[in-house]
Amino acid sequence: MYKHFVAIIALTSQMGIFAQNGGASQDDLQLNAITTSLPFMSITPDSRAGGMGDAGTALSGTSASIYWNTSALIFAKERTELGLSYVPWLRQLTNDIHLSYLSGYHQISDRHVFGGAIRFFNLGEITYTTNEAQVIRTDKPSEWELTGAYGFRLSEKMAIGVNGKFAYSNLTGGIPQGGVISKPAIAGASDLSFTYYNDNVRYGSTRGEYTFATTINNIGNKVSYSELNTRDFIPMNLKIGNALKFDFDDYNSITWSTDLQRLLVPTPPIVDNGTGQILAGRNNDVGVISGMVQSFYDAPGTPVKDQQGNIETNDDGTYVVAKNSRLKEELAEINIATGLEYWYNDLLALRTGFFYENRTKGGRQFMNLGFGLKYNNFNIDMSYLLAVGNRNSPLANTLRFSFRMVLGKQE
Repeated sequence: MYKHFVAIIALTSQMGIFAQNGGASQDDLQLNAITTSLPFMSITPDSRAGGMGDAGTALSGTSASIYWNTSALIFAKERTELGLSYVPWLRQLTNDIHLSYLSGYHQISDRHVFGGAIRFFNLGEITYTTNEAQVIRTDKPSEWELTGAYGFRLSEKMAIGVNGKFAYSNLTGGIPQGGVISKPAIAGASDLSFTYYNDNVRYGSTRGEYTFATTINNIGNKVSYSELNTRDFIPMNLKIGNALKFDFDDYNSITWSTDLQRLLVPTPPIVDNGTGQILAGRNNDVGVISGMVQSFYDAPGTPVKDQQGNIETNDDGTYVVAKNSRLKEELAEINIATGLEYWYNDLLALRTGFFYENRTKGGRQFMNLGFGLKYNNFNIDMSYLLAVGNRNSPLANTLRFSFRMVLGKQE
């Protein structure tokens, strides 16, 4: 009975995601995207999840799990693994931006796992000029991140994980910007993760596995690229994932993975450009922890307009906000990622997925295709991104390449 209950809950929760999203109309929301510093920390590096709509939080443990969910490494089928990924980035705009990601882990016992990763983002060659278009110099700005990871088994089916990170972003090479001295941005951050994994589930007459996982990523200090007091949040985010694996027989299996993802960064308020008064929403110049909590209830919503098109105001000068528009905007900040993975004989994998971000919060919407090959101790994965609705999207035609090598199998 328990196994059937888990299966029903899992399927219901995943279908409910789409029902909820479809029921809330976003037509009356205004554009209000949330931006952060060091966005390279959120670029998906691996080709497996990259071929499944970026739904990687609850996928089975691999070396790429250090990015997605370190606690999943406790349940990884390999004892030791090393992985390398390469992502040519924004190929619609330029041909010299790329992300490289090297990661690995080792299970020292059935209760403890250690790992680490290095992320390097090369922004290509940039020529700096004066306001009079005189060349100052040519530079190759870059960003990198160093991660240490640890996972611990709480019980037979549950585990937690924690990452420590150091990130360095040098975008200007020390060249003054607008008369202000620039400097690299430096951040210290951490990830927290939890996984529930049951490898003995039955979906009707079909054997399978069920995974629930949640992570909070990039909990870290605000950063600045200048000597000014203005500091920006890094991309702190919350992810909640479910993965259902169906083992049809000894040769064929399918995994369905779905993530809910949202930034834990305050939403920009509507501000009077002349006076600086907040007309709707809340002040987003707050501390890290306050900002994470505030991100759940600070959406400014949509101002109400009269028949002449003028915004209605309260006695204190703030905007009158449309009923339920704040809640709708909060829901619009939830991104949905879902994907399927089919394996034949543990040798060949075919993948597809879809990622949805509301148009008022950035509008990233794309489909993914991917495949994987496994031979002895080697895995090769590749994925392709197809932009939906905007063929000129800078993300269109993104390719990801990954290589994983098993260095130690379970005894």
